[in-house]
Amino acid sequence: LSAGLLRQATYTTTRLGIYSVLLERFGGSDGTPPPFLAKAAMGMTAGAAGAFVGTPAEVALIRMTADGRLPPGERRGYHNVFDALVRMAREEGVLTLWRGCIPTMARAVVVNAAQLASYSQSKQFLLDSGHFRDDILCHFCASMISGLVTTAASMPVDIVKTRIQNMKTIDGKPEYRNGLDVLLKVVRYEGFFSLWKGFTPYYARLGPHTVLTFIFLEQMNKWYQRLFLSA
Repeated sequence: LSAGLLRQATYTTTRLGIYSVLLERFGGSDGTPPPFLAKAAMGMTAGAAGAFVGTPAEVALIRMTADGRLPPGERRGYHNVFDALVRMAREEGVLTLWRGCIPTMARAVVVNAAQLASYSQSKQFLLDSGHFRDDILCHFCASMISGLVTTAASMPVDIVKTRIQNMKTIDGKPEYRNGLDVLLKVVRYEGFFSLWKGFTPYYARLGPHTVLTFIFLEQMNKWYQRLFLSA
């Protein structure tokens, strides 16, 4: 839990903050939003930056989650996320904190391009339909659509990221050479559609997470505009 909270406190705040700034900076002077491809590019940029900042907590989270499945002699036994970060840096070197940084950033680029852009586009579509107002119901529906799109787009790169961060060294060699090697081995030995294995529970996690993220973000933006920008 401590690693999950630190990951959200670093990764999510960075990506949402950067995306909001870019969306405001490159929107029209009359308040019109930028086109979809521009939103996707902004989501990619925000996701990559957030992933780089959040990778240490991500590595700690992956290790702490997997620890219980290891034989007792191989367990790392981290007490909390800060213990994990200190021990990783001391025992394996500071760069270990950014192990799997490239696939993590690649995943974040895909996730944020899908999640942030699809949410903005879905919200705009619902408002333009005339059946929705800019309220929590609209935010909820747009978030559920965004969660579905994001799940489909991100599961393959999520598998790559997780397996690289949790891989073992066998006979002095790492289990995987790179992200492409992970994909090829998964498809070869487990089948193409295994890249989306666990789609339903993944969406059951990501759907509510996306809904709560954007509902809170929208409400906080409204209060920020009301209390500070209109003052």
